[in-house]
Amino acid sequence: MHDRKTPSRTPVTDHLRATGGWNPNWDSFAELDPIWTEKFMDMGVTPLVRGALDPKTWELIAIAVDASCTHMYAPGVRRHICGALAAGATKDEILAVLQAVSVLGIHSMSLGAPILVEELAARNTPTTQP
Repeated sequence: MHDRKTPSRTPVTDHLRATGGWNPNWDSFAELDPIWTEKFMDMGVTPLVRGALDPKTWELIAIAVDASCTHMYAPGVRRHICGALAAGATKDEILAVLQAVSVLGIHSMSLGAPILVEELAARNTPTTQP
């Protein structure tokens, strides 16, 4: 017998779980393919680990991703707002990120409204109410 531990095949995933950075929604694909999940997680944290981004910038970007209309992940928004504040971000910086990412949702209207106008015109339906 050896006293040496076998190194984990999923050190990044293990670290995320241990430090609260793990999203429980990832459990199923981690169970199905732990190596793919590990590679995915490693890719996601590479900019932070390499030092390409300072922690405050990383947290601000993470807020934008988690708060975006295509993601809407409240636990991540909370975690990253806390992380941004801890890294020295101001209320105004965080608010600016939330305001900037909110414009993603307006694209639904800027895409759909002209199509609606075109379709109404094609049907000779007025675009305004009498």
